[in-house]
Amino acid sequence: MENVLRPLIVVGGSVVLTLVIGWATDLLLRKADERHHETPLWGLLRRARVPYQLVLCAALLRGSYDQAKLLEEHKAGVGRTLTLVLIGSAAWLTIRIAAAVVETSYSRYASARAHRDPARVRRVRTQVELIMRVVSAIVIVVAAASMLLTFPAMRTAGTSLLASAGVLGIVAGVAAQSTLSNLFAGLQIAFGDMVRIGDTVVVNEEWGTVEEITLTFLTVRTWDERRITMPVSYFTSNPFENWSRGTPQMTGTVFWHLDHSAPLEAMREKLRDILRECPAWDGRAYNLHITDTTPNTVQIRALMTAKDADDIWTVRVAVREEMIRWLSAEHPYALPRVNTAHVVPHRRAAEQVNDRVPHRR
Repeated sequence: MENVLRPLIVVGGSVVLTLVIGWATDLLLRKADERHHETPLWGLLRRARVPYQLVLCAALLRGSYDQAKLLEEHKAGVGRTLTLVLIGSAAWLTIRIAAAVVETSYSRYASARAHRDPARVRRVRTQVELIMRVVSAIVIVVAAASMLLTFPAMRTAGTSLLASAGVLGIVAGVAAQSTLSNLFAGLQIAFGDMVRIGDTVVVNEEWGTVEEITLTFLTVRTWDERRITMPVSYFTSNPFENWSRGTPQMTGTVFWHLDHSAPLEAMREKLRDILRECPAWDGRAYNLHITDTTPNTVQIRALMTAKDADDIWTVRVAVREEMIRWLSAEHPYALPRVNTAHVVPHRRAAEQVNDRVPHRR
């Protein structure tokens, strides 16, 4: 009877105690989260309840397994399995706690500076995510090494592994040269402030927004919702356009090729009216000038400003469409035409020409 009750008491007691402690801890975290809405720490810590309970259960079973006298012939194997579970769950718990602390710190920083310095917020976000990836990688490597050292064969081979570490390091460095270059390039991007998550960039003639930065690759989401993935070493060895560097304010241009008789003053007034009705225009500046001429047309450039890359695209599209629509309806003679086509002069211009030519009697 004792051979049955003892394992049930040890194993069942460990499981029940784990559930009770886990429930009590989760209850305290939930109450703390309800009282302190200004910080997401307690809510984020609640996400770690599964690895927390695994750590508790594995530790209790590992400490009390000898008293259970269960599977005596497999005692070493069961003990090693519980040790492996304990190490893995502890690494999982450490990563979850570190992520909760880092995310809470970033949220407080972002809420305090989001309106004053959005560029610096994006920079800190990029650094935080890369640091969190480095911490996770270190914890995983340490946990894996600890798991391997639980096997006697691996402990015996430790001396020879340390002796050959120099040679293996050289071989690994040569074999993984591109990987290491991307790794160091990722750290350079994170702390060199070259590009940040949320920046608007132009790479390989593709315009998009930086969506994700890891230690080895970077993802750009284009305007048509495609994803371009490229190694981070590209940004440290090739030129690219970063429209969000410094101030996000931008100046945009729109060009038209029109007839020489295009009404410039009327176009300037129309441009002003279009911009006043466009919410994306920031009101800083605008102008309209002739920038080039050809035997058949003139090139007219309109310049306007906006607070960021998205708004400048909206302003340019609106100006281009509204101006073409207005010219087609009010001043069709200003549109470019083939020289051999029949010319229909503007009524005022025709009246002025008729006034200048003397009438024959």
